[in-house]
Amino acid sequence: MRTVLGIETSCDETAAAIVTEDKHLLANVVLSQQEHKEFGGVVPEIAARAHLVHIDTLVKQALDAANLAFKDLDAVAATAGPGLIGGVMVGAMTAKAIAAVRDIPVIAVNHLEGHALTVRLVEDVAFPYLLLLVSGGHCQLLIVEEVGQYTCLGTTRDDAAGECFDKAAKLLGLGYPGGPAVEKMAAECQDPAKALEKYPFPQPMAGKAGCDFSFSGLKTAVRRAVDDLPQGTVARSDAADISAAFQQTVGLIMTDRTARAIKEYLKLEPAAPALVVAGGVAANKTLRAALEALAKQYNMRFAAPPLKLCTDNAAMIAWAGMERLTRGMTDALDFSVRPRWPLEELKGRTT
Repeated sequence: MRTVLGIETSCDETAAAIVTEDKHLLANVVLSQQEHKEFGGVVPEIAARAHLVHIDTLVKQALDAANLAFKDLDAVAATAGPGLIGGVMVGAMTAKAIAAVRDIPVIAVNHLEGHALTVRLVEDVAFPYLLLLVSGGHCQLLIVEEVGQYTCLGTTRDDAAGECFDKAAKLLGLGYPGGPAVEKMAAECQDPAKALEKYPFPQPMAGKAGCDFSFSGLKTAVRRAVDDLPQGTVARSDAADISAAFQQTVGLIMTDRTARAIKEYLKLEPAAPALVVAGGVAANKTLRAALEALAKQYNMRFAAPPLKLCTDNAAMIAWAGMERLTRGMTDALDFSVRPRWPLEELKGRTT
């Protein structure tokens, strides 16, 4: 039974995980950097330095948790992009060093492919499936045809959904990261329907042709709503209402765009149609519920990774590495890292 070590350092999580070919997650260690809170966002140089300080410890913790040694590994996978390039380099060089010393295959994983394939670690989801990938830096609708084969139906024209959550949280004084903070505050809203009437935020791109997203207008609308409040600290009741209205609006945008993508996807006549949601924003329970209802409307299976595997982690990198290893898709030790790496560019890449 083959075993793969995965390393993730693309943003502000330093992570290491170990998976087996038969889908056992033996270890999944994540260190979320706290250094960025005072800045209200990730500072690339600080993130890279923190990865460098912690990566060796995280790898050792993963091996200890799995009760394994380096000699027991069959391959090592690491995020090679997209992401903050300083951090990506730390993880990639660590993986290359392990592979070189142990003489085992190394696999350069596209971070987005990690998100795209995570669901197959925990559920038997057949290709092709429709994927809504929503995170701090990405918002895309893709048809996942096979490992390394992706067709993009729509992407964001400006900001990603996760970035919009972070901005809304900052405007409301809720702290960082914004996604969990907004969701928690929205739960305090006494009447979500009335909150949406009170704050009828715009739904950019809704009803328009295609499957692209836009969130910059929504972000601006939240700022104006906050600016219109009495000067001083935002009252908790106002923060709850704005959070609830904002969260519902994101859900309306998501379901509108995804419904259009579903219609395109179903033209393929998949044997087992499925809608998969992945990425950090997929951890939002309200959005999950809206998308699950949409899938049911089209008689599609709905699938999403467990909440702990939605945000950045190394289990998804290890599993993407395993999917590639079993297909003979490994890399040379001199592979390059990339700050930008669209999933569609993986087509035709067999090694």
